[in-house]
Amino acid sequence: MRIHIAYATKEGQTAKIANYIAEVVRAQGHQVDTVEIVHAEEVVPAGFDGVIVGSSIHMGKHDKHAAEYVRYNREALEKVPSAFFSVSLAAHGDEAEAEGYVEAFENETGWRPEQVALFAGALPYTRYGFLKRHLMKKIAGDKPGSLGTDTSRDYVYTEWDGVSRFTEAFLERLPSPDHTASA
Repeated sequence: MRIHIAYATKEGQTAKIANYIAEVVRAQGHQVDTVEIVHAEEVVPAGFDGVIVGSSIHMGKHDKHAAEYVRYNREALEKVPSAFFSVSLAAHGDEAEAEGYVEAFENETGWRPEQVALFAGALPYTRYGFLKRHLMKKIAGDKPGSLGTDTSRDYVYTEWDGVSRFTEAFLERLPSPDHTASA
């Protein structure tokens, strides 16, 4: 099987998740291509047996490039098994908020993926500039859950076992390569 993973990332955690998904796909004996949407061609390439799209949340919205990519490729995404993963800090403590982001994305794009996952992202304080570091500390302190506010270190909230389960469930939904062979 050939799987295409397209993702939109701002600070790199969504890319790490997409690459982890690719590792799980390869470990199952399948081929996989990953592409950051801003570097992707407009059209989902032909010849893939499944497509996974991922996007991070910033300022309460999924990446605009991901939304444009999905809108443009909605028909292609509906012809093969497809899935969507959303990466946000809300997924770490406010699942209703994280689900609301996905619902807004679905309404904006018209795409209703067969499988959706909400993954917690990261707070890479040490890579932020002064203003963003303090803004993110304020946001983290105001959110429910236990988001770190020590700006001298980075925090990763992604549950990698959940990423593996999402990927394995996606692969189980794919038709077997010999589904047309007679018994």
